[in-house]
Amino acid sequence: MSDTPTLPGHPHVARSGTTLQVEGVALDALAREHGTPLFVYSKQWMLDALAAYQRGFAGRDALICYAMKANSSLGVLRVFAEAGCGFDIVSGGELARVLAAGAEPGKVIFSGVGKTRAEMRQALAAGIGCFNVESEAELDVLNDVALAQGRRAPVSVRINPNVDPKTHPYISTGLKGNKFGVAHDRAVAVYRHAAALAGLQVVGIDCHIGSQITESSPYLDALDRILDLVQAIEAAGVPLHHIDFGGGLGIDYDGDTPPAADVLWKQLFARLDARGFGDRRILIEPGRSLVGNAGLCVTEVLYTKPGEEKNFCIVDAAMNDLPRPAMYQAFHRIVPVAERASLPATRYDVVGPVCESGDWLGRDRDLAVEAGDLLAVLSAGAYCMSMASNYNTRARAAEVLVSGANATLIRRRETVEDQLRTEQAL
Repeated sequence: MSDTPTLPGHPHVARSGTTLQVEGVALDALAREHGTPLFVYSKQWMLDALAAYQRGFAGRDALICYAMKANSSLGVLRVFAEAGCGFDIVSGGELARVLAAGAEPGKVIFSGVGKTRAEMRQALAAGIGCFNVESEAELDVLNDVALAQGRRAPVSVRINPNVDPKTHPYISTGLKGNKFGVAHDRAVAVYRHAAALAGLQVVGIDCHIGSQITESSPYLDALDRILDLVQAIEAAGVPLHHIDFGGGLGIDYDGDTPPAADVLWKQLFARLDARGFGDRRILIEPGRSLVGNAGLCVTEVLYTKPGEEKNFCIVDAAMNDLPRPAMYQAFHRIVPVAERASLPATRYDVVGPVCESGDWLGRDRDLAVEAGDLLAVLSAGAYCMSMASNYNTRARAAEVLVSGANATLIRRRETVEDQLRTEQAL
């Protein structure tokens, strides 16, 4: 890769001649072998992204818990488990999946506003490290479940610090109007209540303000508000072993410039040190920033279709494979896998075959393509495959993990038979 020009913001994606490759593997060869749509991930990019956090935490008492909802494929989870990460889960299914990938149960934290009693029992039996509790009612239910099993559940309470993360409203989670967490002004009372419940062991405090955050200031604001609460809670007689600061750091989709993880944490630790909390155990829950730019989706051009107001490039990937544009009006760079120097570029909306007007992957893209060509949808490692569906009875795509010159199929392409297996005709 060092002798080939990489794409801006994507050091693992480069052109060898006119053809794109990920690390040392050509995308057109992968498409011929596995078909399209096809997700391709760079293992080295994931490890490089993780290394930035590890540099930021050097010499500190810290645990990086990968927020697996970003991408929960077993092959991806295994990369982070082998690197010593913990995991942030939000369902019993995710718990089963991450344990299957080799995670240490004691490094698993369970977030989410709607944990069921069955999920609580499952997590207690597994011996997870902490429940991030999101309501007073949940504290009482978890206490009952733990006592019935003869256990004490380790808990932190997720606090809503009412800090604007300056991101898309659907992925903002720390404002007063969001469903997540306990109100800032209720925190001390909630912690007193938790400490009085025999089935619970209070171990920490948690916050998470949103996702795709590209500025440092929301983190610094949230940190100050959480540290104020730590002081108040401990003054009320409830000691806190760790501070869980969530995740949410953004990536470069379209020239975005989020702070590097090590730079951000240098700022945050300076604030922690200044306030006397530099030796406190810190947990974080990065997701998108560890996998988002590690992945891309290869898709084939089916047709080009001129229209009165728009030209359309119709591809075989769709909103069921890449839901972010339809859900968030999100931007993904789209580039040809093989460049066509002799073909003039045309401005297209890149759309899929799903029967919805919302089935688009990119608006107003200048592309020199024709039917049969391959396109790469970049920055597709997070919240694409994990949110994929079978809408229109479409099969979910295959996934390949690349490490150097080696490519491993980590998920085979789904079949219609796979989809029908759990159904029964009357």
